[in-house]
Amino acid sequence: MEPLHTYTKTELTDLIVGKLRRNFGRDVDEATGAHMFKACALVLRDIMSAHELETEDRVKDTHARQVHYLSLEFLMGRSLMKNAYNLGVVEALTEAIEGLGFNAADLFETEPDAGLGNGGLGRLAACYLDSMTTLDIPARGYSICYELGIFKQKIVDGQQVELADNWLGLGDAWLIPKVDETETVHFGGKVKEQWDENGRHRVVYEGGTDVLAIPKDMEIAGYGTDHVNVLRLWDAKSPVPVDMSLYSRGEYLKAVEQQAMAEVIAKVLYPDDNHYEGKSLRLKQQYFFVSATAQSIVRKHRVQYGTLRNFHQKHVIQINDTHPTLVIPELMRILLDEEGYGWDEAWHIVTHTVAYTNHTVMIEALERWPQELVSSLLPRIWEIILEISGRWQNRLTEAFHGDMSKVEHNAIVWGGDVRMANMCVCTCFAVNGVSALHSDILKKDLFRDLYQLTPEKFQNVTNGIDHRRWLSECNPKLDALIRDCTGGDDYLLRPDALKKLEQFQDDAGVLSRLQQIKAENKRSFAAYVARESGILLNTDAIFDVQVKRLHEYKRQLLNVLHIIYLYQHIKNDPHFQFTPRVFLFGAKAAPGYAVAKQIIHLINSLAATVNADPACKDRLQVVFLENYRVSLAEKLMPASELSEQISTAGKEASGTGNMKFMMNGALTIGTLDGANVEMHEVLGDENIFLFGLKAHEVQELRHRGYKPYEYYMHSGDLKAVLDQLTRGFDDGVSYTDITNRLLFGAGGSADEYLLLADFESYRAAHQRAGQVYLDQRQWNRVSLLNIARSGIFAADRSIRDYAGNIWKVPTKEL
Repeated sequence: MEPLHTYTKTELTDLIVGKLRRNFGRDVDEATGAHMFKACALVLRDIMSAHELETEDRVKDTHARQVHYLSLEFLMGRSLMKNAYNLGVVEALTEAIEGLGFNAADLFETEPDAGLGNGGLGRLAACYLDSMTTLDIPARGYSICYELGIFKQKIVDGQQVELADNWLGLGDAWLIPKVDETETVHFGGKVKEQWDENGRHRVVYEGGTDVLAIPKDMEIAGYGTDHVNVLRLWDAKSPVPVDMSLYSRGEYLKAVEQQAMAEVIAKVLYPDDNHYEGKSLRLKQQYFFVSATAQSIVRKHRVQYGTLRNFHQKHVIQINDTHPTLVIPELMRILLDEEGYGWDEAWHIVTHTVAYTNHTVMIEALERWPQELVSSLLPRIWEIILEISGRWQNRLTEAFHGDMSKVEHNAIVWGGDVRMANMCVCTCFAVNGVSALHSDILKKDLFRDLYQLTPEKFQNVTNGIDHRRWLSECNPKLDALIRDCTGGDDYLLRPDALKKLEQFQDDAGVLSRLQQIKAENKRSFAAYVARESGILLNTDAIFDVQVKRLHEYKRQLLNVLHIIYLYQHIKNDPHFQFTPRVFLFGAKAAPGYAVAKQIIHLINSLAATVNADPACKDRLQVVFLENYRVSLAEKLMPASELSEQISTAGKEASGTGNMKFMMNGALTIGTLDGANVEMHEVLGDENIFLFGLKAHEVQELRHRGYKPYEYYMHSGDLKAVLDQLTRGFDDGVSYTDITNRLLFGAGGSADEYLLLADFESYRAAHQRAGQVYLDQRQWNRVSLLNIARSGIFAADRSIRDYAGNIWKVPTKEL
């Protein structure tokens, strides 16, 4: 492979000026910031397009096996800086932009986040695309081109309000429509079976609706390579033209009704599914994107090979969580109905093509679809699911010697529901969890019976993050220190080179520089917060951060209970020993998740009271960061000092925020949950602040009978905290509902996530963290060790694990 061309400031300037003139009819002096941003994006897109065509030719010529990564979420964030970084042109592009009279930093900031995901799942998919490309794996991501990404969060009177997140205004500069590769997806109607004169079985549809899936490709540049992969985002359009006769009669809404019904599929990320219409739309989204994807992969394969009999040798389809599960019956449909293969041959191909990554152990999060919805919306797919389910049930009945309780637990169709996770485990050639603990729980608990049936399927691939984005790119000062200490930028492609930092753990000069970098990053983040919200952060206090999706199992509420405890002690005891803290929260709650939204309201009620109280000045501050997103995280991670990873043990599959904090030198306060377990393994007890029940102890406590009210009655501190919740704060809002939920339950278990059981242990861990912080040399030493041992959590390592153990594809040798 030839070395990458390095673009100069002059070359990029000429290319940008050319784009402004040809695409926007503007000279530089007439161009707005939006024109300038789009021109820069189009220049980088052209560079990547040339590489993409070369990559496609190489893949075709070498008949390489391709990876297809299916995910309903890709939380890409911003792309201009990322693509410039991976293409090695950040400096030249910055100089070109400045030379043309624009502020480069402001221009990078104008780009909207491509928020096509909720949180960890979508961000993981984005990190994996970067690593697959960097490691020269022929790969594609597939999802929906949502017009509106995850909502923009506004806090009004302390409460979350959701605003539309229309990212395509500027973001579509990265998208290349490929109209000639449009696929048609069919919904509804009736299925008719026919046999032709040769006795060949055919399936035809009567009635129903077609929706066109139009691909919009976003190119993904790898770091230090001219290999370029693609994220294919499917847009939905109606094949039916507008009915002009209705227009002429003045029936305007009816005239465009067909179009609107089709296009709603790609309108919004995850509609609320607490009503029938939302459920129906979500299922439509899932089938729309997997059907278009499967058809697209098959079409290209058939053109190259003329047969699908070698399909499984040339492709692997990785299902990211259960959302793309319908690719299984859809691939069967194509092989049976369009190719005319028999069931056994089709099943062999599908079961050697598709692999499944599980992302949750929570039963309520494992997708189930009402069979009436599936059968009415997808009649042919329903027939195929029924056949898969029937054959599977026969196998289960035989394997479990007629034990119907085991058959019921592991069946695909049962009790009026279609269970997507069970379909994945039945069909896929590999099933993996995303941390050692999580994979263990899959084998011993969630899929215990199926693990005993097919142990060879089950694997672990611990998640990882794009360390180039989440360390080097977002924390340039720390990057410079790492390069100085490790002898260059070797770590960018060999993340285990971070280990070289360990030899400086007692080097006063290096530790002092690390402390200085953190202080500068804190000041920089504080300046950003002041600009955005007018809030002045106390940069002398510990920046204690909990940012992630708001869900009860992630236990933002435990953090809140502890803050109330601190506040009460500061008020009641003038001699209370406490290391000053700024507690920073960032979280979006799903629009239909009432308790999560109430917790956001609570955090803001508490913040208003604490921050207005003179007793807390320079000691305690609470700030809720509005509209948490990738670009905000990139500013926050380098400034963070204490990372809150406090989910109930056994609930968090892995976590990836924990890894980003660790790489940026924050210390973790956490339970032994998800990837925290592996972090603890590489860090040891002394370099992480552990607390709380372990996963097996959680099970034992539940088995014995957990009584949170007893903790309340026996702890004066806890009683005072919960009584304060009931009374509320200065805004006069009472949180009795939350208190009752903890003590007595609300249609479910009381304190389902064991906050009261873990409270005392959590409080003590915070005290330990505060003590260590007072010894800045020791804190900086532990911070350095966290960075040095974080290389194992790079996405490059995860992708090498997938490539070697599951996908069986080669990766670039370094």
